[in-house]
Amino acid sequence: MRMLINSPETVVADALQGMAAAHPELDVDVERRVVVRRDARDGGRVGLVSGGGSGHEPLHAGFVGYGMLSAACPGEVFTSPVPDQMLRAAAAVDCGQGVLFVVKNYTGDVLNFEMAAELAEEDGLRVERVLVNDDVAVTDSLYTAGRRGTGATLFVEKIAGAAAEEGAPLERVAALARQVNASSRSFGVALSACTTPAKGSPTFELPDGELELGIGIHGEPGRERRAMMPAREIAETAVGAVLEELAQVGPADGPVLALVNGMGATPLLELYGFHAEVARVLAERGVTVARTLVGNYVTSLDMAGCSVTLCRADEELLRLWDAPVRTAALRWGC
Repeated sequence: MRMLINSPETVVADALQGMAAAHPELDVDVERRVVVRRDARDGGRVGLVSGGGSGHEPLHAGFVGYGMLSAACPGEVFTSPVPDQMLRAAAAVDCGQGVLFVVKNYTGDVLNFEMAAELAEEDGLRVERVLVNDDVAVTDSLYTAGRRGTGATLFVEKIAGAAAEEGAPLERVAALARQVNASSRSFGVALSACTTPAKGSPTFELPDGELELGIGIHGEPGRERRAMMPAREIAETAVGAVLEELAQVGPADGPVLALVNGMGATPLLELYGFHAEVARVLAERGVTVARTLVGNYVTSLDMAGCSVTLCRADEELLRLWDAPVRTAALRWGC
């Protein structure tokens, strides 16, 4: 195992210490595992809290800041944060307007955020929860009852964060987050498995010359294994799977937000080349792309591969997507 770490036991704490040193605009509690924007309580806005296992960086802590999340709760690698972290984050960002929990659909995250919401409400906080379940590849997987939450998490956090920044009430912010999730679909492809620091070996075996279609973000295998294909064929498979499901979301001729997301070990040279094929497939199928994001945003440690996420976007969602954002990993308009 070759990793740029001190030890598997300290990898998350070390990363949080590094984030604190690099981003003084964030309040990083290394011991209690909570990352909060320092101005979270300024302006009387709705608080946005998300979190999940580490290993998906920059999700979620990299999206804490102006126009996006108020706080994030990192768990151990591929392990849900605990309710105490979520409750601490909610208390740190609440300024009387309520708190929205953005939860990826993985069993541990769902149960722990639900418990945290109940505890927060007992303490007098108003809490709404939005579940992200955009993956079209598999249901009832190793980590999930129902569809997995993947790339659409970024869309939900950005658009809901913009609405909160504008002063929208909790009910409106939650409704927009649910609209984004309902309008989004994703499909992932792996060219290699990832290696967790604790295990020190690949999470599944993928022989040379093969790829895995429909993978998630926890190193779990997908729904089908095939011989390696050129980028054009992978794009046709991934985009086709997404559009088949997205056909159920109206309007069918509406524009989309597009995310071509690297899984952690795929260079931008390959991601942009792959995006060229994604754009080609969408154009051939008459789909208008309103906005595009290419890069590593919702990763799986050192997995090679990518995912495609599309979101049907009306004028309001596009306006909120374009709104200024300033975080460690995403920033424009500021």
